[in-house]
Amino acid sequence: MKKRVLFLCVGNSARSQFAEALLRHQAHGQFEVFSAGTEPESIDERTLYILQKNNLQTNELRSKSVSEFSGQSFDFVISLCEKSTQECQSFPLADKLIAWDYPDPRIESGTRGFEQTFRELNERIKMFVLVQSKDIND
Repeated sequence: MKKRVLFLCVGNSARSQFAEALLRHQAHGQFEVFSAGTEPESIDERTLYILQKNNLQTNELRSKSVSEFSGQSFDFVISLCEKSTQECQSFPLADKLIAWDYPDPRIESGTRGFEQTFRELNERIKMFVLVQSKDIND
């Protein structure tokens, strides 16, 4: 059975969208992957640009509210900013709540912050997949 992962952020417009696309790409179907925001906004165009530039699928991505997932259970709920960590500390149906705090790349103009956030999340998710794959195969 696939493990379920939900990435949370405030706007669900950049960091959590990166994480969803990266885990989906790297895990090759090992996980069911979702993202949501506590105050969802439209996906930032720079997010889509960086994902497409790195040959990742964007057609399934859309901004969603965390309330869309109420009543669902997850093996991992991973918050990507301090505010979403505070707001979702007691996500009721999460086996593990993990906090990975990344600055909001939208505070800078241009794409530099987005590229840095993408690279950092890419490395973190590679490690997550490696560790979880060992647990699944053991």
